[in-house]
Amino acid sequence: MHLVKLGGSVITDKSRAKSLRADVLDRLSSEISESDRQVMLVHGAGSFGHILAEEGRLSDGFVGKWQFEYFSKVQRDVRELDMHVLNSLMDAGLLPVSIPPSTISIYEDGEMKKFSPELFALYASLGMTPVSFGDVVLDSRRMFSICSGDHIMHALSTLEEVEKAVFVTDVDGVYDRPPSEEGARLLEYVGPDTEFSSKLANPDVTGGMAEKIRYGMKMAENGVEVLIVNGLVRGRLRKALAGEAVTGTRIGVKK
Repeated sequence: MHLVKLGGSVITDKSRAKSLRADVLDRLSSEISESDRQVMLVHGAGSFGHILAEEGRLSDGFVGKWQFEYFSKVQRDVRELDMHVLNSLMDAGLLPVSIPPSTISIYEDGEMKKFSPELFALYASLGMTPVSFGDVVLDSRRMFSICSGDHIMHALSTLEEVEKAVFVTDVDGVYDRPPSEEGARLLEYVGPDTEFSSKLANPDVTGGMAEKIRYGMKMAENGVEVLIVNGLVRGRLRKALAGEAVTGTRIGVKK
């Protein structure tokens, strides 16, 4: 079993509200289908979630009743993005089933305390492709929290059948400095003591690359092979799923 996280920076333009990169999404869906691997899929919220979530300070928990409107709008918008993902996967010949995190998870003070990865495994055993996504969810202390796709990936990595996790981003992998800077070097491997860049160009209320690496480390501790690849380059996701050599960054607890 393979896990795939389609980053919001890949399938949307995070600088513009609700801006879908439909062509990229359709190609990535085809690459998943062509890989002939059984996959559980998670996608980021991108510009369907991060912009309004930041405006509404939803990652801070409850501040005032004015936030409830943002809560509702973010949940509505990320489900709209999820429908685009489901349609794209279905057009690629897969059988997706949506599992919204707000229906199966509860947070406590910003940390995931309840989640049901077994539900994903059950759908996968039927030959379907379980799909979940970044969302805003209930929190027993803060009232609400952001459930990031990286949190979900980590929770799914606890399933015994999971062997590999591929994080699909808009860059080739992890760099030793911001990739826009001259001389930036792609790191083929990132371990606990590696220095890296986590600078972001657009709003991300879930911690960006640093959070991805932190949870990637935890997944590696579970015995899962973790890769970060560039989804804007044709064929890289398919190669990563197929076990072929591919440009990217491997995350692990040891080389």
